[in-house]
Amino acid sequence: MASMDVEKAGPGLAPEGEALSPNDNLEDRTGPLSTAQEWFKRVEKTLLRYNVESRGIQRVLPAQRHTIEHLGFTQICMLWVSINLAANNTTLGMLGPTVFYLPFLDCCLCAVFGMLVGCFPVAYIATFGPRSGHRTMILSRYIMGWWPSKLIVVLTLIILLGYSLLDVIIAGQILSAVSTNGSLSIIVGIVITGVLTWAITTFGYSVFHIYERYAWLPQLMANMILAGVAGPKFDLYSNPGAGLDARTMAGNRLSFFSLCLAAAITYSCAGADYFVYYPESSPRLRVFLVTVVGLSISFTAMFVIGIGLGSGIASNQAWNDAYGVSQGALIREGFRPLGSFGSFCSVLIALGLISNLVAPTYAGGIDWQALGRNFERIPRVVWNTISVVIYTVCAIAGRAALAAIFTNFLALMGYWVCIWIAIVLEEHLIFRKYLGHGWDWDIWNDRHKLPMGIAALVAFLVGWAGSILCMAQVWYIGPIAAELGEYGGDLGNYIGFAFAGVVYWPLRWFELKKFGR
Repeated sequence: MASMDVEKAGPGLAPEGEALSPNDNLEDRTGPLSTAQEWFKRVEKTLLRYNVESRGIQRVLPAQRHTIEHLGFTQICMLWVSINLAANNTTLGMLGPTVFYLPFLDCCLCAVFGMLVGCFPVAYIATFGPRSGHRTMILSRYIMGWWPSKLIVVLTLIILLGYSLLDVIIAGQILSAVSTNGSLSIIVGIVITGVLTWAITTFGYSVFHIYERYAWLPQLMANMILAGVAGPKFDLYSNPGAGLDARTMAGNRLSFFSLCLAAAITYSCAGADYFVYYPESSPRLRVFLVTVVGLSISFTAMFVIGIGLGSGIASNQAWNDAYGVSQGALIREGFRPLGSFGSFCSVLIALGLISNLVAPTYAGGIDWQALGRNFERIPRVVWNTISVVIYTVCAIAGRAALAAIFTNFLALMGYWVCIWIAIVLEEHLIFRKYLGHGWDWDIWNDRHKLPMGIAALVAFLVGWAGSILCMAQVWYIGPIAAELGEYGGDLGNYIGFAFAGVVYWPLRWFELKKFGR
């Protein structure tokens, strides 16, 4: 991780000391500054004095990067481990036995292999951070074009704020369950978690990476204690879906597999954001591999603990009662034999959700700027604050519907990410690499040089049509998905990916022939 002196020459200041901010070169682009623009410039200068990152979506040039010695590939692995050793993944694992009626072994296999499939696209997108110096949503302009990419930005903001909403609800549930007779309400727990996250993310890249470097250790200790204490009560052999037919069970396995895939793959929409200060020469294979390792280790540990807790509900009345209160209360109940020390561990796990909150909050604070030049002029710290307010308020309103939000929101968001990944892969491997069009990383803010985006938009919509036909949600089961048992089987990710891939390459070839960009 970079020292504070190196940080001042990176996110905050260019090497020669000139401020790099969302309003950089604003006078040259728009003429005299308005009153609001003058105010934003003053805000940014104040942020720089306190070493708060003011850089927004501007490219980090190769000369402004940190060295490998300051950051290192271990930091990449530790970042992902820290982000994912969080209780939101534990509560997701609980859904295997409780919502999809799968036995312990089936849940573990579906969760781990589904997660692995979702990790590969995240690692692939992460390699573009050092290579380009661009945030993921700026990379999307090179794929989707200037105007269609704004749709991707909006969907990404929904994902980032939606995940954050889930995290603060779970943290609030655990903190409330730990308090004496629920004296601390879930609402207060949500607000505490949101405020702490805001304080960390306000300072930007440097503090964010330092925090994530060390936050994994107390989480690892607390979760291993939970596994040791609650593990003997895991039900490894019973089958909650024993009364269901074979087709329904197959559909449930597929749906849980897809849900865990969605939990991992949705990191793709911010995968490059966290590594834009790595040197341009960073080996892409190494970045890819350490990302996969960090994600898979942390996801696996948390999924298995959550599946175990969910499996014990049917045979343990105390766990069943706790689950009836909330998923967070079940985690607290798992620590019950440890008394007051168990309460302390529960608080650690609740506050550990901040690690998972910091990443999407930081990325979201920048992604707002990718919506257009007027959004770009507002400093990152302002958007960061707006993001925290939005998901905190929404979490307070939706705190009683966590399982429904999980099963509906995660899978639905996974569909469009899979479709987008198909388009990114073809654009990169076929058109930019094989056909030799290459990348010009300096045209990121010139809509007249970026792709038209017609092919990408059409392929994206066609992919969505395929997903709709094959999705299996509580509120809608597509006609093809309905063939897989009583509750359907979620094929939306795979069919959407395939539809988009088949449509994109001929349309993109025609677009290049017609418009030359």
